[in-house]
Amino acid sequence: MYPGSLTDITGLRVGHHTDARRPTGCTVVLCEQGVVAGVDVRGAAPGTRETDLLDPRNVVEHVHALLLTGGSAFGLAAADGVMRWLDERGHGVAVGPARVPIVPAAVLFDLWVGDPSIRPDAASGYAACEAATHAPVAQGSVGAGTGATVGKLLGPERAMKGGIGSASLKVGTVTVAALVAVNAVGDVVDPTSGRVLAGARDDSGAKPLDIMQSIRSGRLPQRMLNGMSTTIGVVATDAALTKAQAAKVATMAHDGLARCIQPVHSPADGDTLFALATGDSGVVGDLTTIGALAAEVCMRAVLNAVRAAEGLPALGLPSARDQGWA
Repeated sequence: MYPGSLTDITGLRVGHHTDARRPTGCTVVLCEQGVVAGVDVRGAAPGTRETDLLDPRNVVEHVHALLLTGGSAFGLAAADGVMRWLDERGHGVAVGPARVPIVPAAVLFDLWVGDPSIRPDAASGYAACEAATHAPVAQGSVGAGTGATVGKLLGPERAMKGGIGSASLKVGTVTVAALVAVNAVGDVVDPTSGRVLAGARDDSGAKPLDIMQSIRSGRLPQRMLNGMSTTIGVVATDAALTKAQAAKVATMAHDGLARCIQPVHSPADGDTLFALATGDSGVVGDLTTIGALAAEVCMRAVLNAVRAAEGLPALGLPSARDQGWA
């Protein structure tokens, strides 16, 4: 496992809510004081909320929380609970007589894992806020990673368990960290060794099939419904960035996904990454350095997610640990 956590960034708290009724849940990143944020949506089938306001051309400069959630588009309702939690504590943008909390959100598709009528709602988002702490982030099959799966390109019967992971790096006085919920259609591959850590399994179910090798040999993927996958996450730094620079960091962070998810950004994925910049280090960030580190910690968080994930034997979804691939 790679070290570090998104909560290594001063001022950020992370909370999970895991639904006990079926594998699903949500994860909130709280930054009640308001921080600069950006976003980059690369997948062709995203489910998001409040991403337009993160465009540098638009006027809102700060967000007060970010939400990652299961439940497909239904799961966006969990953001209502996050807003209520923030509102009760007086956090938000001053608009006339009110304060409006800004809570961008992104969803992943986990409705095929168990009863699809059960999905995160406003109560789930509120509970995630109540659980938020500065402690190292719990990883694996929790929060937004609870129902996450990977390796579905050749059919869900060959899939394995995904999850949520985190990692961080400190270079000099600046820290960069990531939190990623991994629900990819493709395989998760360790780029240092080329080994498949979690992904499509062969006919025996015990060995990795290697999706890209299968495609190269002429085995074509199954037709999948758009949006049945999606990797979503947050990269953050304590350096000071502008809103436009934060958006660029989110763009560069996607390179981390491309290093370890094969294939990625497909028509069946809604891959979305947010970027936060708290400025608490007092350092004006060098964009090239911050972006390069964001890609690295994003990759590390993905690998941590599948290494920490727990299998769901009753649903035929083993984990990397179950298979001895971690």
